[in-house]
Amino acid sequence: MAKRTSGQKTFAVFNTIFLLGLCFIFVIPIWHVAMGSISDPLKLSASTGLFFLPKGKMTLGGYRLVMQNPTILRSYVNTFIYVFCSTLFGTLLNILAAYVTSRKDLRYKSPIVFMIAFTMIFQGGLIPNYMLVKNLGWLNTRWALIIPGAIWAYNVIIMRTSFQAIPDGLCEAALIDGAGHFRILTSIVLPVSKSIVAVVALFYGIQHWNAWFNAAIYLKDRELFPLQLTLREIVLLSTEQSIIADADGQDVMIYRPLIKYATIMVSVIPMMLVYPFVQKYFVTGVMIGSIKG
Repeated sequence: MAKRTSGQKTFAVFNTIFLLGLCFIFVIPIWHVAMGSISDPLKLSASTGLFFLPKGKMTLGGYRLVMQNPTILRSYVNTFIYVFCSTLFGTLLNILAAYVTSRKDLRYKSPIVFMIAFTMIFQGGLIPNYMLVKNLGWLNTRWALIIPGAIWAYNVIIMRTSFQAIPDGLCEAALIDGAGHFRILTSIVLPVSKSIVAVVALFYGIQHWNAWFNAAIYLKDRELFPLQLTLREIVLLSTEQSIIADADGQDVMIYRPLIKYATIMVSVIPMMLVYPFVQKYFVTGVMIGSIKG
């Protein structure tokens, strides 16, 4: 191995310090909320600033109140439905679009790819999208959150670039042997593209898990609200009275901070548990999708 120069060593030191600082900045908010969610409600309501340790005696009372509330549980179920259906449907459409546009024998390939990329820069906007959803009869239905955002041009281009990196000889050999495009896609293309498929599915899952704006626009029935929209009401609009109704007759103001912290953690924990299982595909998938080799 070549010996590193003094400039390279200096860069490595500053780069390490910079990245550790970024990690610290990213972790602190989550740690602060986590410590607040297990703090004593009396101590928490009287404290300010960052929490590096739980305030007072550690308790899971906030989580108990949150998980016993039917509104939170219903929102949780709704969010899982939206995330599962949107991720499955969106990833499927993304795979089909990427495979078709990656084929060299596709007619009018350049105009089609141009129109897909065009939508990344120019879009109809909120009002036309709302009118479209309304005219389709999807207002106040689950379809309004599943269908309109089912396919993203950015993900199509990333996956298309990954599919183009697959040697043409593999697909041509399969065609000669009598395989159709569907067989080529399922037996050749997808098995060697697991990384990019996992990354795209992760993108869809995170996006729909954190989404609340479309639900606020298209949904009126609270029975259909996702978790993030319910969380917004609790954190920003202070609508946690119904959650604190079973708090042993205590003052609502005492339990309000605890409920907010616990609700935020409840919405964050599932993604934190899922990400480690797909993280190994993340870097590989993005690099494959960004560089054609």
